[in-house]
Amino acid sequence: MMNQLYFFHALFWFIYYLYATYNPSDSIGYYLRTSYHDAWLPIFGTDTKFIEFIIYPFIKWFGFSYESCMFLFSWFGYLGFIYFYIFFKENVKTNIKYKGFDLIILLLFLPNMHFWTASLGKGSLIFLGIGLFTYAMRTPQKRIVSLLLGAFIVYCIRPHMFLFLGVGAVLGFFTGQERVPLYQKLFVYIAFAGSLALMYDQILAVANIDAENPFESFDEFAETRAGNLAKAGSGVDMNSYSLPVKLFTFWFRPLFFDASGALALYISIENLLYLLLTWKLFDKDFIGFFKNSSSMVKMSSVIFISSSIALSFVMANLGIVIRQKSQVMYFLFFVIIAFMEYKQRKKLNIVEEGNIVTEAPRKRLRVV
Repeated sequence: MMNQLYFFHALFWFIYYLYATYNPSDSIGYYLRTSYHDAWLPIFGTDTKFIEFIIYPFIKWFGFSYESCMFLFSWFGYLGFIYFYIFFKENVKTNIKYKGFDLIILLLFLPNMHFWTASLGKGSLIFLGIGLFTYAMRTPQKRIVSLLLGAFIVYCIRPHMFLFLGVGAVLGFFTGQERVPLYQKLFVYIAFAGSLALMYDQILAVANIDAENPFESFDEFAETRAGNLAKAGSGVDMNSYSLPVKLFTFWFRPLFFDASGALALYISIENLLYLLLTWKLFDKDFIGFFKNSSSMVKMSSVIFISSSIALSFVMANLGIVIRQKSQVMYFLFFVIIAFMEYKQRKKLNIVEEGNIVTEAPRKRLRVV
């Protein structure tokens, strides 16, 4: 299945390459700018500079072409899918079916997720970083290299996403139902608190947020950012939306009424699947499930909700929305699958109890 996933992902490298040939693409800019640099270490930085820092050795030392750099980053994206797959399988022990399909496999082969993680750019590399971080949180003290590498990649590309991952990890470990050793909780808390203390100013500086008035600065940044994105085409006036409508737009649009072409129509079909799966959480058993859920479920929930709220305030372009939400949707999918597993096990337990009740009178007990 991993081999099939690899070739499926490679197909989208080719599709994106054709797309970038006839449409404006950041991937070409990354390659050209890096080609003009004369030194490696001075270009290190966050955001776009980090992408150029990563591909510099491959272009300057190994002579990678544009196509080779595209495929390298496509491979990074493929590794991200592997780490998310391991995360799902380690924490969900039951094969969950949806419409007759294995749900984990179905979610791994969503085309839109592969399209935005198969090219030279931030999307593929940050997807790998998030996958590494998420995989490591199962046993962080044993997977310290994956944890640090994933956190470093995410911080260098999107420092605010690093903040969401850290908050989700800390809250998940401290509120999860399973008994996590105290030293493990302290390890996660100290690691995140120390990293946040060292990087707090840099995280705020990326969005030009004033440390003394962070909320006011964020509002100004969100309005400016949303206005700029709305001018880029496919704009939606999300500034006037209420928070629930903003979140719905971020998670599930474009839908069919937004479709302006064949590509948007296909994406609407995939978003409809997201919507149908999310609807399964509107169940009377969900509150009880979440209250007693594992640290991984609570971590995923916090990361998904917090990052969605922040991103929905600055997104006003459906094209950017489609690209950005690929970073966080697997956290929602994990919560949905964990809840479906809970429902399935609960149903099986009820059946087993029913069998015991009906069969008990048939048995004769011999008292000695």
